[in-house]
Amino acid sequence: MDPFLQAAIDEARTGLNEGGIPIGSVIVHGERILGRGHNRRVQKGSTVLHGEMDAFENAGRQSARVYRECVLYTTLSPCPMCSGAILLYGIPKIIVGENKTFMGEEDLLRSRGVKVEVLQDETCIALMREFIAARPGLWNEDIGV
Repeated sequence: MDPFLQAAIDEARTGLNEGGIPIGSVIVHGERILGRGHNRRVQKGSTVLHGEMDAFENAGRQSARVYRECVLYTTLSPCPMCSGAILLYGIPKIIVGENKTFMGEEDLLRSRGVKVEVLQDETCIALMREFIAARPGLWNEDIGV
């Protein structure tokens, strides 16, 4: 398995173990993880700490040039908010673990020149399917239903 996808999955599992939503993300520059994060809306009482947003926060201030050379890995297709951050910082490529349980703004990202690769990784799918079955109310809250 790709070590960066595995790092995102590890983040998702950390979030689940903390009582949150199992979505993880890492931002990679070259062969180095700049930022890693997981959905911490529950843990922090936050409206915005999705996995990708947490990874951006943990990457800290980077020049636009650095972000334009990064790849963002996420276990789940990015929502409108996270897609906006991807576009804002000029991330040119994202690797998505899966989009079967939730289809985010992949078409928008592609229309703006972002390369989107969807893996349909069985671990990512199972994490989300099990979580949604166990905690549908929390999942619906997270996606704004």
